Amino acid sequence: MSRFSILLPPSEGKNAGGNPFAPDMFDYRSSSTFNYFNDLNPERRKLINHLHETIEAGEGLEDLFGVKGDNLEEAVDVNKGVYKAPLMSALDRYSPGVLYKSMDFVGLPTGAQRRLLENSIIFSGLFGLLRPDDLIPNYRLRMDASLNGLGKVSTYWKPQLSEQLNKTVEGHIVWNMLPQIHRAAWDDAHTYKQMVEVQFINEEGKSVTHGVKPLRGQLVNYVVREMIESVEGLIEWKHPAGYEIDESATTTDEETKITSIVMVKR
Repeated sequence: MSRFSILLPPSEGKNAGGNPFAPDMFDYRSSSTFNYFNDLNPERRKLINHLHETIEAGEGLEDLFGVKGDNLEEAVDVNKGVYKAPLMSALDRYSPGVLYKSMDFVGLPTGAQRRLLENSIIFSGLFGLLRPDDLIPNYRLRMDASLNGLGKVSTYWKPQLSEQLNKTVEGHIVWNMLPQIHRAAWDDAHTYKQMVEVQFINEEGKSVTHGVKPLRGQLVNYVVREMIESVEGLIEWKHPAGYEIDESATTTDEETKITSIVMVKR
């Protein structure tokens, strides 16, 4: 049986707070560091230092964080404090997000919860790659942001992130739930057995863009609950929002090993 991986974006909405006594994930010299992709810690530190320099320069911060007023002040404060901030798991940190709510981790059986934790990989602007139970502070940084002296975050991460990810997903079935801004950080070497992408088509025959996050989250819920490791596993499934797989519109590129699934609303 092939192993599978699920690629997820982070959530812009995040829970504040955390455990002040959690191990320091930034100290890559510590044996207690709780982080699956700890080889990225030096690059994380470098990026955070450039983020702090950009904040201190004080120019273009509204564009950098995409917010104004009190929200901008909050974004600046949480980013300035990431080295000393209390930590919580990425899954809990991102839980206010629509995608994460619709995955319904709490409502999953224990085995499905374990599969989600073990097989999911989160793309993060600040951390590169995360597992859902990695401990992280509160922060705000998009993958398409640009930092002084560093450039675009996705471009910065691409070499290190790609090397790690291509090794991790080798031989796997990959369920790709990433938006384009996160895919831009990955130089895909097609090391997986198959990558599955899903497009949702509404009653009007148009691709769902706004509102696609809960649809993807419910799909993730089904994949981990039923241990779906092939496109065939979706043929009999009816999505909770009324979508079904259109086998005639589903295609596979043999060269790239990418299968594009189309789910239509009946």
